[in-house]
Amino acid sequence: MKVFVNYNDARWRKYKINFERVARAAATNVAAGAEVSITLTNDAEIHALNKKYRGIDRPTNVLSFELGDDVLLGDIYISLDTVLREAQQENILVSDHVAHMVVHGMLHLQGYDHIKNSDAEIMENMEINILKKLGIKNPYVQDSAVCSDLSCCPGGRIFTWFKRIENIKLGGWIYPIMFALGGVAALGFAPYNMWWATMLAVLLAYKLIVHGATNLNSGFWKTFGCAASFGAAYAVAMFWWVLNSIYVVPELAAQFAIWTVPGILGIGIVGALIFSIPFILVARNRSGGAVRPFLFAAAWVLILWLREWAFTGFPWNPIANIAMPWLGLANSMSLWGALGLTFVIVGGIAALAELIGAWRKWRQWCVLAVFVVLGLVGVLYGQKNISQSKIIEHDGPVIRVVQPARSAVQKASHSRDDALRNAVENIRGLMDLAGKPGNPDLIVFPETSYPFVVVDGDNIPLADALDKNIILGATSYSDEKMFNSMIVASPNGDIQHVYSKSHLVPFGEYRPFGDLIPTPGLLTPGTGPEIINIDINGRTLSFAPAICYEIIFSDSLVPSGTLPDVILNITNDTWFGRTPGTYQHLDMVRRYAIESGLPIVRANYSGISAFINSDGTILASIPIGQAGATDGTVAGAHYTPYRMIGRDGWLGIILMFSIVCVYLFKLKSRD
Repeated sequence: MKVFVNYNDARWRKYKINFERVARAAATNVAAGAEVSITLTNDAEIHALNKKYRGIDRPTNVLSFELGDDVLLGDIYISLDTVLREAQQENILVSDHVAHMVVHGMLHLQGYDHIKNSDAEIMENMEINILKKLGIKNPYVQDSAVCSDLSCCPGGRIFTWFKRIENIKLGGWIYPIMFALGGVAALGFAPYNMWWATMLAVLLAYKLIVHGATNLNSGFWKTFGCAASFGAAYAVAMFWWVLNSIYVVPELAAQFAIWTVPGILGIGIVGALIFSIPFILVARNRSGGAVRPFLFAAAWVLILWLREWAFTGFPWNPIANIAMPWLGLANSMSLWGALGLTFVIVGGIAALAELIGAWRKWRQWCVLAVFVVLGLVGVLYGQKNISQSKIIEHDGPVIRVVQPARSAVQKASHSRDDALRNAVENIRGLMDLAGKPGNPDLIVFPETSYPFVVVDGDNIPLADALDKNIILGATSYSDEKMFNSMIVASPNGDIQHVYSKSHLVPFGEYRPFGDLIPTPGLLTPGTGPEIINIDINGRTLSFAPAICYEIIFSDSLVPSGTLPDVILNITNDTWFGRTPGTYQHLDMVRRYAIESGLPIVRANYSGISAFINSDGTILASIPIGQAGATDGTVAGAHYTPYRMIGRDGWLGIILMFSIVCVYLFKLKSRD
């Protein structure tokens, strides 16, 4: 058999490989005068061929073009760039890997294929036997020693199973599996707190998408389909509860129930687009396994940052929140916030996934070690934050939080008489709860608890009747505009301050698309964060006001350079009942306390009202659906590195750290 070798890339000439010997060894069923052409090329040329003839828009290692002739067998193209990269990843000799590619290509020219599992097994066995005759070890295991796949080691069966995932083809049945993994990934958040489910689901998704696409040269759309399936289910499983608000009041349900299915679809589509980005970015990137975890984690963090400010912003459930049951780890957010802890967790998952596929490579162990060390640094600083939160700086005022727990139906009105009657009942209920035994200095009522619209020059009779400083939530009217406001009133009922919510809820409080999609509320946003100081019996209480989900935005509440005593958060989760959203909202509040180093007093209309320490510990709370009041004091406010550097500053640090690590590990790979 004649073998013609064409050097389309001069770099090949440095590798002294006997291509004729290898090709003839693989000629198992070839005529005596047969001819074959082997073209030694690079990624650019093989990429163009792969796209033109196979419709796959990426380079590959080897391409075979069978001519169907007994004499002219066909052409084999081998890319040096891909071969070098794969040899480095598998820790094998370049010459051995090239020989494998020649054998693989020759078998294709002789009619062998690996589309079906049965055919693949035949072809692989032939490759193994041919290479063995050439003195080259089995290419399908990393080492030919006994138990090289770890199947006989403790936990080895699990390891081997994970390794096989890399060779699963993307397409068909894989999409529902990815969809299921997306749903499982949401179980790590409250109220389930199955942190291990989130980590396992993301790890499996990473293996299937990133390694499956990389090893099998899957096209962009197959990769996107898998990643989008995961992202859609992940988003729906985390955010479906927002649509529960449609059904709380019958009148709202009658008008808006038709938007339930479009709402679910919208959540899924947005989730598919957003959460698929890190997977696609890494799967389509040609970097090695030592680099991919940093790219994956950085991309995930960047998406979280974009979610915080794009549109109205909705940075709900950063993966950092799965650490809330572990107070030491959760308090690392006082150092680098949810962005940093998300980077550590997501990067650690990706590093572990890469290690499973290449556990003999020291670089992969180094990558995992980087994320483990970062986690330990965070835990150590978290312990400091926990200690600082327990420092009692002064005896602060006694604050009473009132939770009415009246349903939205009880608050609703259908006529002027109904409105007045419900208003009187609501005020009496608030009076009864606020007037329980004790002597609080300040009484805090939740969002929208006051049943009357507050206008300029008004007086709050409720404060006068209680003879206490009060803070309550109400709708206010000023300059022909309506606001969702926090009203601060003195014991004689005079209004001392009005703070209006700046982060309004889209489709609930304002119309992001005009009249295209109907919205119950048409409110005006406030001017943003501020510090309010009130005199309580000769002592000044300094607090940052927050209404509802404003508390989920990292840099939205406390002006730079200020250190208030507490954050006062009034909210109304009646719309979400006992769905996961109510529990997750509380975890978002706890996260903010850790990041800011500030205790938080939270008054919720239907639960969960709570006193939260600056280390995220819940000191006292009132459960969902239970009317009541609870008293407490606040202390332990302090600056944290996260608040001093800020959300955007930490994003820059994380991205720069990722770039440096990518550069260093790429440099090591070349060496």
